[in-house]
Amino acid sequence: MSRITNDAPRSSELPAARSAPAHIGPSALPDTALIGDDAEAVSVARELAAEFSVGAAQRDAQRRPPVAELTRLSASGLLGITVPAAYGGADVSAQTFAEVVRLLATGDPNIAQIPASHFVYVNVLRQQGTEQQQRFFFAEILAGRRFGNAQSEAGTRHVQDYRTRLTADGDGYLLTGVKHYSTGALYADWIPVLARGDDEQLYVAYVPAGAPGLTVRDDWNGMGQRTTASGTVELDRVRVPADRVVPHHLTFTGPQLHGAYAQLIHTAIDAGIARAALDETGEFVRTKTRPWAESGVDRAADDPLLIQRFGELAVQVRSAEALLAEAGRAIDAARAELTDDSAAAASIAVAVAKAVADNAAIDVTSALFELGGTRSSLDPLNLHRHWRNARTHTLHDPVRWKLQHIGRYDLNGTRPPRHGLI
Repeated sequence: MSRITNDAPRSSELPAARSAPAHIGPSALPDTALIGDDAEAVSVARELAAEFSVGAAQRDAQRRPPVAELTRLSASGLLGITVPAAYGGADVSAQTFAEVVRLLATGDPNIAQIPASHFVYVNVLRQQGTEQQQRFFFAEILAGRRFGNAQSEAGTRHVQDYRTRLTADGDGYLLTGVKHYSTGALYADWIPVLARGDDEQLYVAYVPAGAPGLTVRDDWNGMGQRTTASGTVELDRVRVPADRVVPHHLTFTGPQLHGAYAQLIHTAIDAGIARAALDETGEFVRTKTRPWAESGVDRAADDPLLIQRFGELAVQVRSAEALLAEAGRAIDAARAELTDDSAAAASIAVAVAKAVADNAAIDVTSALFELGGTRSSLDPLNLHRHWRNARTHTLHDPVRWKLQHIGRYDLNGTRPPRHGLI
């Protein structure tokens, strides 16, 4: 494992250290590790997941931002594992990447979701960034700096109806709009903003945290994923240089894996929530649950009816994990030879995995109380965080539309549409 030292002089292009309390991302990082390969990425993720699981329930109960944990994540080098090898990154396979996210989600799904958009917008730069943009931003990422996001908007006709404007102004642009569900923006060094240009096409503007006219509000009050800082971003004529803007609309003019890759992240988080809940359910049943009086056994873990139900849940979780790995392999195959057919196969593979992982996460986190008994519902234990996290996170993209695309593809050979939701 090599390291990137952040003591070297920084480019004047970097965002200044922040003093506004709204931004709590790092203004200075310790030495950042450089992940060397896929095996190391998985090993580091497994280690961090174990660390992050300690205190996850307390952070959720107190809505305490995982600042120290995110600094640890940045320093670990995991945020740079999708940077191309030509720029110094490990460029891990999609299958490995999915496993890294899944592992982090078993420790704390909030921490796994916070960098979800980070990886999505690294991918945007991979696809549409200029060589100069890639060189600059990939160096930032390898130094441990984080992307947030300002993408979704509330009160629009649908999720892909964007009102935020990117208006030409001299040799640059001005950004104006309001974004919601801006996961990770509070912790970010750079905030990619999705906006429509003067030509009504979609662009991504990479805005440094603390830029004049940019306000990040920590107003996320969802019942689950409480510490993701999925709040509001306000943009009041934020100045953006031309070399910080990427033409995202070009991504969808040909075969693309942008949507599949983004959905793979959400699938991995759901699979991680399901596994964590199943493991905690097993531990609770073995150590705390009383056997039912009619079972004739001394331990709840020996009750054949309870064992049967636990086995059913284990099948769901294992299925989700297997399909997640298969979806990653499908994306890897499509990356090796990208065509309309390979891109469609990858998107469908991810959709299948997500449909199963979503249901597994919701079923297991609900059945936790069925198997744990009355004691498991006690509020101080905060076992209900698993269900709240699953129910909240699975709202990102409805499974019913995944099933529509799967059915059309398997029945009639209809490829899914080219957009970022499948």
